[in-house]
Amino acid sequence: MNTKVSSQKALIFATVFLYLVGFGVIIPILPLLGRELGGTAAQVGWLMAIFSLMQFLFAPFWGQLSDRYGRRTILVGCLLAESFTYVWFAFARDYWSLFLARALAGFFGASISTASAYISDITSTKERSKGMALIGVAFGLGFVIGPAIGGGLIHLAKQFSTDPMMGSTVAALFVGFLCLSTFTFAYFKLPESLPPEKRSHAFKKSDNRFVRILNKFKLEKLRSLLSLFFLSGLAMSAIEATLVFYVGQIYGWGPDKVSYGFVYIGVIIILTQGYLVRKLIPLIGERRLLIIGLGLFSMGSLGIAMAESIRALAATITLFSIGNGLTNPSVLGSISLVSAETEQGENLGVAQSLSSLGRILGPLLGGTLYDNFSVKSPFMVSSFLALSGLSIALIQFRHLPDSRRVKQ
Repeated sequence: MNTKVSSQKALIFATVFLYLVGFGVIIPILPLLGRELGGTAAQVGWLMAIFSLMQFLFAPFWGQLSDRYGRRTILVGCLLAESFTYVWFAFARDYWSLFLARALAGFFGASISTASAYISDITSTKERSKGMALIGVAFGLGFVIGPAIGGGLIHLAKQFSTDPMMGSTVAALFVGFLCLSTFTFAYFKLPESLPPEKRSHAFKKSDNRFVRILNKFKLEKLRSLLSLFFLSGLAMSAIEATLVFYVGQIYGWGPDKVSYGFVYIGVIIILTQGYLVRKLIPLIGERRLLIIGLGLFSMGSLGIAMAESIRALAATITLFSIGNGLTNPSVLGSISLVSAETEQGENLGVAQSLSSLGRILGPLLGGTLYDNFSVKSPFMVSSFLALSGLSIALIQFRHLPDSRRVKQ
């Protein structure tokens, strides 16, 4: 492999990784901070959803800007702006200030999709999937390491101050510093990947993603798989938004313990996707793995609501995490198997758009259920969503793809 390309890949990996570490620091403490500042569970759902909503809406905007002005310009500019949004976040002392800080962070954070375009610029068609997988690894590691750092910072802040806001302030300032450091790193080390002669000089009218999604749902071979991916994303996000409240109310966990809990979930999912999936798919195929994953997901979600001790909770969260880790790659692999080579990127992009919608709607659903029904209801409803997905998979089982049946 070209040494220059390898160096550029390493640099973009580091940029995305540092960005995701900062994001991972904030996510576990955000719900508790929102409640501390007077937000209801439903309002905290909006607090968590607004970041994903802004990313969903503005990723095409930053993508077109990067086509016109270059990838590096957009990445470094947004990293600098985002560092200031986290300083704002650190000193926010009311719900709406916090909400606006998260909205702006999502607006500038939407530029992270430009990293995919950067990889596309510097890799050949043959190597592109491997390059995109590199970004996936950076995401996964960032989500594991970020909460661990956040939990440690909050625990450290408790040793020096009795101010209940100090932990979140220190964590947010650390993320701001991390964004600023990443900006400095990218500014001096990251070369431009899109030469001027290849840039666009006019904004194109973006395709309506909702129309594209509806068109894909018209295809029988994709309809059930896209539905499964959306349902699993919706269920996962509803749990993420309310699990923090639940363990705080039932077990008395603070932000530091919650952060370590998220680390545990992330590690289980990474081990499942990085080891179990690779071992099991050649043995039982995607469709059977999908059935197992959705079943464990549903049982684990329900088990969280039913658990009456920390040990029982740990066991059910383990089932839930393994189920999620088995489900997502099985669905994405299946979508890839039923897609023509010329449509794989588009179909997988539609799947990721549905996942983004799930991350927007899930926190709103979970927060509303938590406030208006019972503290256990978000987990029960998430279990039902996974069970609905399982029912679809069982009904469509004979029509689902299996890589073991594909001729090489």
